[in-house]
Amino acid sequence: MKSLRTVIVALVLLLLPATQVLANEAAEADEEESGTFTFVLENDLFFGIDRDYTNGVQLAWMSEPDYAPQWALKAARLLPFFPDNGKVRSTYAIGQNMYTPNDISDTNPPLDERPYAGWLYGAVGIVVETGEKQLDQLQLQLGMVGPASFAEQSQKFVHKIVNSPEPQGWDTQLKNEPGLVLTYQRSWRALGSTEIKGFSIDATPHIGGALGNIYTYANAGATLRFGWNLPNDYGPPRIQPGLPGSGFFEQQDDIGLYFFAGLDARAVARNIFLDGNTWADSRSVDKEPFVADAQVGVAFTVKSARLAFTHVFRSREYKGQASSDEFGAVSLSVPF
Repeated sequence: MKSLRTVIVALVLLLLPATQVLANEAAEADEEESGTFTFVLENDLFFGIDRDYTNGVQLAWMSEPDYAPQWALKAARLLPFFPDNGKVRSTYAIGQNMYTPNDISDTNPPLDERPYAGWLYGAVGIVVETGEKQLDQLQLQLGMVGPASFAEQSQKFVHKIVNSPEPQGWDTQLKNEPGLVLTYQRSWRALGSTEIKGFSIDATPHIGGALGNIYTYANAGATLRFGWNLPNDYGPPRIQPGLPGSGFFEQQDDIGLYFFAGLDARAVARNIFLDGNTWADSRSVDKEPFVADAQVGVAFTVKSARLAFTHVFRSREYKGQASSDEFGAVSLSVPF
């Protein structure tokens, strides 16, 4: 465990100077930029934990408005809740999430603990920004839960590389099931803002929800930012469910720094990783109907690159859960 934490910390330290290198390269090729590439890593071992939502990784690309394909433009204009005069971007992503019970050395974990599960998915979406103040994000995720997610192989490979104990209970994971989830989020950037001695403060509320056999929920919350040379963004991106954020941003100066805090509350009707498989018998636990994420973090921007670290606190998600959850999230966004 300790060695894996060391690897993750080293990754964060390596990404910091990488933002400057990537930003310089992007600035030199500014006329050729057609979008924003974002990498997100979420892991609980930042804080010495290895349970529940234990790892998530996502690679995403978001187009600039001038490069949005026709299908995105047409779809955005057809959706009744999307503004007609906004800037349209398309998004594409791939990702993998892992979930485990408390003790990964147990070959037959207790039935009242979260079951082993993985989620491998691809995603496509539409993002519409209106007047640099409102952001609408619609995303469709398609993927697989169960052994076909390759979560078992991924976790065992990483644990072997960093010399951590091999997880023993993956034979009890959820069964194979194709998954679909449609998510929607609307954010209002800097709905309230002020300045104090050269430092800016703003608040960005959001509402949204998800529908599908993987997740079904409604959510609402807000993000508060405080810093210097705040970029025009909606907070650093997170893997859903969580505070929405955004991959793209518009820098106000060459260098910026801000601290942020946020809250997202969800009313949950469906969570396959707790409820179990939809059409087959599998392990399951009784989920909590209301879940909240609280987060704090820092974001550093250099020209067109942004590096952020987020500390996430998540309330108990199922009945009898030993304690609330916490994990760290690193995100790097660069023009590409």
